[in-house]
Amino acid sequence: MTLEQRPLRADARRNREALVAAAREVFGAKGVDAPLDEIARRAEVAIGTLYNRFPTRADLVEAAFLPTLEEAEAVTEEALAYDDPWAGFVHFLERSVLMQVTDRGFTEVCSRAFDPASGLEKAKHANASRMNRIIARAQEAGSLRPDFRGEDLAIVFAAATAIPDWRRALGMVLDGLRAR
Repeated sequence: MTLEQRPLRADARRNREALVAAAREVFGAKGVDAPLDEIARRAEVAIGTLYNRFPTRADLVEAAFLPTLEEAEAVTEEALAYDDPWAGFVHFLERSVLMQVTDRGFTEVCSRAFDPASGLEKAKHANASRMNRIIARAQEAGSLRPDFRGEDLAIVFAAATAIPDWRRALGMVLDGLRAR
């Protein structure tokens, strides 16, 4: 049985949970390059405990953001379930932009590359596949501009999250994306 397979003692489990919760808060507010000592302080553990549980920053980022990527997966599944592909596309963008404007760390996780074998990259790749299906459905229905591509989502997210009134900005972007 490896170290990762052994069940954690109750105090070690509490420390791990406190570190992940603190990482979500700190990374969410300051981004994934936030100081690890601030996370340890907020979790009320020593920095050595942080490094014992998470040997690398990437390990901590993954523990903190895999659940958020699972939420993003649920958003894409909801969008694909819409009968109206345009309504599904709009739902996907509204929910995705909301997730990004409220969580700087999540925005950075979405826009950065991590180790291809990491859980983060695997989840991002799976979500990208579903996002492309959302786009294709809206285009096949004649609702979305035919020249829009999955990689253009970065432009949409950047534009919609750049100003405080993100709903207004997203509305303007959506007006421009609608097929005529």
